[in-house]
Amino acid sequence: MKIQQKLAIGFIRTKINILRLISNRKAAEEAFRIFSTPMMKSAIKEKDVFVNGERLDFSLDGILVKGFRCNHPQQKKILLLHGFSSSAHNFYQYVAPLVEKDYEVLAFDAPAHGASDGKEVNAVVYSEMIKKIIELYGPVYGFIGHSFGGIAISLAMEAIPHDATIKIVFIAPATETTTAVDGAFEMLGLKSKKVRKEFDKIVFEVSGRETPWFSVRRAMNNIKASVLWVHDEDDDITPLKDALKVKEDGHPNVQFIITKGLGHRKIYRDEAVIDAVVKFL
Repeated sequence: MKIQQKLAIGFIRTKINILRLISNRKAAEEAFRIFSTPMMKSAIKEKDVFVNGERLDFSLDGILVKGFRCNHPQQKKILLLHGFSSSAHNFYQYVAPLVEKDYEVLAFDAPAHGASDGKEVNAVVYSEMIKKIIELYGPVYGFIGHSFGGIAISLAMEAIPHDATIKIVFIAPATETTTAVDGAFEMLGLKSKKVRKEFDKIVFEVSGRETPWFSVRRAMNNIKASVLWVHDEDDDITPLKDALKVKEDGHPNVQFIITKGLGHRKIYRDEAVIDAVVKFL
């Protein structure tokens, strides 16, 4: 963790603990804001594959979302979806091999990420972005989603008619939101059950759903697409144990690749993983 991040977390932790002395609700509201706000926008290092592509943008509930389209027009389209505090540019390595297979590639920065506008985002907003992209630039044949992008895909697919011809690649998806919230509370040093209860109330007020509902494992019961799930044993952000529960569920449309030593971020940059993903698609 960078020293700037450590200092920011220390400041946030102090602020929330002060708010908790005033009101558990106010502390929970601040925790929810932090949970929905990238620590810092990913530095955009523009890659030729995107620079040479077509720049796109659209409005999502008043927020300008920006992205790229490469190798247009083609019959089959692949949508790349980045994780939290990341950007579309981080997935540039997938573009060339997908274009070689005659796919059109779409890649967008989620709200509050990369070149897109906004300060906060959650899984509901991200999934709505996916549905809007399909409406504007689809249909989409295949999806590649890392981390936060993975749970967003799962929520979107529940609302989109599809069958086994559609392909989804989950790379270290944020399988259980409850786990993510637990991790955030631990990072912030928040042990108050009252604050956590208020936090979960806010989730329900914002989405109309309880926190555990935001689960790739739950959504998999409604996903008919062919799925490749790639996860690493040493992932300290989205733990393998959550993914293994999905594996134990025995969905016939899901195949797993379990790696070792790649963690949460190196995994999507690994050449063997990229090759496996492209072959699956």
